[in-house]
Amino acid sequence: MPLISLKELLKEAVENRYAVGGFDAGEHGFAEAIIQAAEETKAPVILMVPEVFLKLVAVDSFFPYLINRIRSSSAHVDLHLDHGTCYESCLQAIHYGFTSVMIDGSLLPYEENVALTKKVVEAAHAAGVSVEAELGHVGGSEETIMEGSVADERFFTEPEEAADFVKKTGVDALAVSIGTVHGVYRGTPKLDLERLSAIRSRVDIPLVMHGGSGLTDQDFKNVIQCGINKINYFTAISHTAVEAIKEKLQSTEGKVFYPDLITIALRKAKEAVVKQIEIFGTRPRSGF
Repeated sequence: MPLISLKELLKEAVENRYAVGGFDAGEHGFAEAIIQAAEETKAPVILMVPEVFLKLVAVDSFFPYLINRIRSSSAHVDLHLDHGTCYESCLQAIHYGFTSVMIDGSLLPYEENVALTKKVVEAAHAAGVSVEAELGHVGGSEETIMEGSVADERFFTEPEEAADFVKKTGVDALAVSIGTVHGVYRGTPKLDLERLSAIRSRVDIPLVMHGGSGLTDQDFKNVIQCGINKINYFTAISHTAVEAIKEKLQSTEGKVFYPDLITIALRKAKEAVVKQIEIFGTRPRSGF
């Protein structure tokens, strides 16, 4: 199946009020779990490679593997660079055949974020590639992802600014900050659904929520109802796979072959992706 652009993939999500999951893969196993989940459910997915994970892989072999694996699959998949921090990273992903990129200038001053995003949009659109950007800032980082963090209202997305940002940049999807964090959430998340609805009323492109771990099934249904069309989800899936490994090691006192260990972990990861696809209400693409 040919790769699909983010813009094309999310079009039906906007029209029919569901969300498509964006699931991270930093190695072959998680990529396989995500693709198999999409094949099993016949639902589209966004397979994301975070820029921060690139230090873990040989890009020259991993990227072509992803492209070829997706093309040989029956699933509808958008291959997405997640949290690209610079123009060069986005160009690299475009060069290898990614169908969407995220440029994250959310920590930059507003006008600098606009300028960087616009520059990436111009290059990406010339190659038929979609672009996601972030306005406001979703908390959490590689350093705090395991011990957890909380949302800071000072960095929540302003609805009027969101409308201006979309107009000035021509971006295809916008990640907004409404009360989630990357990684583990300390305490109970309090989502600003009123703010999200206000953004949705002013912005006509797909909206993205980062930091899905820690939310309840009802939280996901609420944000989708208020206008979220793409949900990034990784930490809880990673925890599920790790717990499966720990349980197997304990039950066998460590007397287990490595392939068996990884098979168990990736089966649990696939099951977790399938579960989120169902929660997000993702539907098979019409006409396919």
